[in-house]
Amino acid sequence: MTDVLQVENLSISFGGLKALDDLSFTVSDHEIFGLIGPNGAGKTTVFNCVTQFYRPDTGTVWFAPGVDRLVRAGHAGTDRIDLVGQPVHRVIRYGLVRTFQNVEIIPELTVLDNVLIGGHVDFRSSMIAQMLRLPRARAEEAQYREKAREALRFLSIEHLADQLAGGQPYGVRKRLEMARTLMAEPRLIILDEPAAGLNESETEDLADTIRRIRDTFGCSVLLVEHDMGLVMDVCDQICAISFGKFLASGTPVEIQRDVRVHEAYLGERDDA
Repeated sequence: MTDVLQVENLSISFGGLKALDDLSFTVSDHEIFGLIGPNGAGKTTVFNCVTQFYRPDTGTVWFAPGVDRLVRAGHAGTDRIDLVGQPVHRVIRYGLVRTFQNVEIIPELTVLDNVLIGGHVDFRSSMIAQMLRLPRARAEEAQYREKAREALRFLSIEHLADQLAGGQPYGVRKRLEMARTLMAEPRLIILDEPAAGLNESETEDLADTIRRIRDTFGCSVLLVEHDMGLVMDVCDQICAISFGKFLASGTPVEIQRDVRVHEAYLGERDDA
């Protein structure tokens, strides 16, 4: 199994506080990988460093976007690139996309238009062509609109496409944000607490959705989530961190049995 993401010796400090300390882990192709840890462990900071919202002080973030994307980006002859220092829009173009803890939508736009935003990095028509509504630009927009509707259809919210995003319930907004990631033809999707604010039924549906995304789009998923039931149910491998440092890694069963994880994240282990 090939590696899609390889984080090596990642460290970053904020005002003297070390948020990540020499952290390393690897996400394999077609894998659902969980990153867990107590509040303040640095999980979202990891995501921000991987996607280059933050630039780490030290370390590398190796990403394998696939041959076609590497050739289009001018990286022919290599099978992976270091994302550190890359512009955020280029990271997305490589096929690494994410959602956020706080759902990021534009309330004044429709559900469909919010999803269309996810495909903007791949638009080939120039800004002038789009402003003048030239035939090529209109054809490309129609193609992406259909692609956006397919993403909404996949997530069972196509019937809401023409409604304003700001008027949708929280669960729909979560699905909208996931639909937007599919517009980038992802190689790796990073989900930051996707179950936050969802009820039990919605969380069960989410687990099924994550698996279907992995299987249908042939991508990997990197998941941060506090709902341990969801993590243990859906993840193939899990990495636990504490205070920005590596704690343990393994299958869900191995993580559940790890004494260090019980002490740092799940509470004191009761051997009795």
